Amino acid sequence: MTALPPLTQWLVQTVWLVPAYGLIGALMTLPWATGTIRRTGPRPAAYINLLMTILAAIHGGWLFREFWGQEAQYLSFNWLEVADFKLSFVLEVSPVSLGAMELVTGLSLVAQVYSLGYLEKDWGLARFFAMMGFFEGAMSGLAISDSLLLSYCLLEMLTLSTYLIVGYWYAQPLAVTGARDAFLTKRVGDILLLMGTLALSTLSGSLNFSDLADWAQTAQLTDWQAGLLAIALIAGPTGKCAQFPLHLWLDEAMEGPNPASLMRNSIVVACGAYVLIKLAPVLALSPLGSAIPIALGTMTAIGASLVGIAQIDLKRALSHTTSAYLGLVFIAVGLQQTDVALLLLLTHAIAKAALFTSIGGVILNTSTQDMTQMGGLWSKMPVSTMAFVAGSMGMVALLPLGSFWAMERWLSEPAMPSWSIAVVLLVNGLTALNLARVFGLVFGGSTQPKTRRAPEVGWTMAVPIVSSIVLTLLVPLMLERWQLLLTRVGMLQFPITETIALVASAALGAAIGIAIYSFGAVARPVKLPIPALQDLLAYDFYIDRIYRVTIALVVGAAARFTAWIDRYVIDGLVNLVGVAALFGGEGLKYSTSGQSQGYVLVVLISVSMMVVLAGWSLAQLWF
Repeated sequence: MTALPPLTQWLVQTVWLVPAYGLIGALMTLPWATGTIRRTGPRPAAYINLLMTILAAIHGGWLFREFWGQEAQYLSFNWLEVADFKLSFVLEVSPVSLGAMELVTGLSLVAQVYSLGYLEKDWGLARFFAMMGFFEGAMSGLAISDSLLLSYCLLEMLTLSTYLIVGYWYAQPLAVTGARDAFLTKRVGDILLLMGTLALSTLSGSLNFSDLADWAQTAQLTDWQAGLLAIALIAGPTGKCAQFPLHLWLDEAMEGPNPASLMRNSIVVACGAYVLIKLAPVLALSPLGSAIPIALGTMTAIGASLVGIAQIDLKRALSHTTSAYLGLVFIAVGLQQTDVALLLLLTHAIAKAALFTSIGGVILNTSTQDMTQMGGLWSKMPVSTMAFVAGSMGMVALLPLGSFWAMERWLSEPAMPSWSIAVVLLVNGLTALNLARVFGLVFGGSTQPKTRRAPEVGWTMAVPIVSSIVLTLLVPLMLERWQLLLTRVGMLQFPITETIALVASAALGAAIGIAIYSFGAVARPVKLPIPALQDLLAYDFYIDRIYRVTIALVVGAAARFTAWIDRYVIDGLVNLVGVAALFGGEGLKYSTSGQSQGYVLVVLISVSMMVVLAGWSLAQLWF
């Protein structure tokens, strides 16, 4: 390890400032968010938060450039020390953690500039930027956290942030319902993760990821201990990453503003997977630690890809692709291929940001998310169209952009089983079909009443859109510079078999989508031969209804039963004692004569009875 320059060393020591910038920006916007300052309007709050995000991006970007190729360093901050109990938070400064942090701040900056145009006339703009700063601070801290306890606290902050930002338009019932369901669904996984965190603290003696990796190499756990620990640790990321069976919240969370959806689908959901990747050495202690992520990831990847094709809501069609790609990440973690998982998270985040910046302008200018009411926007919104095309090519394995490199690495790994390769090719093809379908419905075809007067977005939204296009196109060069590619881009050396398989699956899916939705090869709306199958996919396999007749029914019945016990048994006994005391007091007041000799007689009789009773008890014990 080479010695770091003094400035770089100072940046390392102050890396904790990067998450603090977002939190400081959120706090500074509170006077506008709470309505304390009204005269200036909400714009100053947005500019303050933007300034803090720019500072965070500069600080993190400089440190990432200077620290590249260096060994990881760890900064420890003591929080609580009592007797032998010591609790500290540890930050990891490494190229991977710094790169993740810079990805968070960079996409947060894109989303915030985008928000200036998208929410230009919204009265709650300051409140929205306060939530975005809170979001950014939690995710940046999670990127450099080496402590499972700190990561858990930051994940809780993300859960709260999701609730607040999904319910931003709290006058809309669907937004309130989506925020509530997102919060409660995530809480299920969070509670189990907390149990696993406490158990892991007792078993290992440390909650630092680096220490846990060393402990896992020599840990001696029984099968049931390791299995229960794996289930608890996987539950939290399952909820955060919208994986089956805790995946419905992401679909409902699309009721929030599009800039928040941009953040949520690109990097927020990736935070849970990032924690899961760091816990991979601990999960390897049990066969369940590998089997559960693989099973959940496979079901979600294939199921969400199919469900997305059957959606007519624009944001929901894209949100299901997020669940599908996070399912692939779960499979990679279960197979202990953490490098592939990290590469998937990176390429997916950048491509998904381009897609959501594109559709945000469409939704804003057409005032609808129903794709059946759209069409012909390619000539009216060319910049948004290019962003969608670039994001789509970055999402699927089309050479040489984006996810091609992550999937090519997947197929090139000798340890990857053949069934996982089939899953990747299937998800790649279905995603290409879905994106081609969305393009044909939204941008292709003839104009509809909702799209006849849909202009291109203003510069505050156009700048982030163009930036996301450029960033998506630069992904291969960034990966080559960081030496994350197995092949040489400049020499055009690609593994022939893997390349053909990936490109063919994407091309086939795209060709089917274009043929149906752009050239009318099949009459629209497309109807499957089995209507029940089409309804099954359109209604997400009826998961919400299954929940209502199973878990929700049982919990509701149990709640009503406990309420009945509380009202008629517990409260009844208490009320009975009160009524008895009341009637006893009322009855005794009529026997009160006021003569002292009567009171003395009662006391003597009572004491005599107590003496007789005590004597009888002693006699029983003696004889």
